[in-house]
Amino acid sequence: MISFDTIQAAHDRVRPYIHRTAVLTNQTINDRAGAELFFKCENFQKIGAFKARGGLNAILQVVQHKEGNAITTHSSGNHAQAVAFAARQVGLPAYIVMPRTAPQVKKDAVMGYGAEIIECEPTLEAREAGVREVMERTGAVLVHPFDDDRVIAGQATAAKELIEDAGMEKYGTERKFDTILAPVGGEDC
Repeated sequence: MISFDTIQAAHDRVRPYIHRTAVLTNQTINDRAGAELFFKCENFQKIGAFKARGGLNAILQVVQHKEGNAITTHSSGNHAQAVAFAARQVGLPAYIVMPRTAPQVKKDAVMGYGAEIIECEPTLEAREAGVREVMERTGAVLVHPFDDDRVIAGQATAAKELIEDAGMEKYGTERKFDTILAPVGGEDC
């Protein structure tokens, strides 16, 4: 179960490796929306996405708990880059199962972080079969792209920073967010 303490621990763990990205607002958008909107600019994050936070949190825990000497996952994009980036940070090999139809720019980024790509057909079954084969062949630990509490807690650190940087903690007022919109992915979404 993910709690605030879990998210705080994740934030403490990943902080040395990530950017504390800006929170921006835009009066024109606020006027059109009839609300005060804040944007957590994770496009300026390492790898260009909030997924760096989740990959780092999971892999740093794999190392801390001595779960294995290699990492694997399946992804067609940002999670693949996050795992490759995080594995490089801790000096572990990474084996990323990617559909052959994944964008070349994503594949190039994964290879640029030093990971090995194993291509598969663009189906969940093929991805999962590829990961199983990698795990059997290399002993790699799976960092699942969307069904891993360590990944989820790491990604939640973006919301923690948003609340600290634009919420009541920063301004010392009763400002609270009515709504936080966050991306959610995975096969069941």
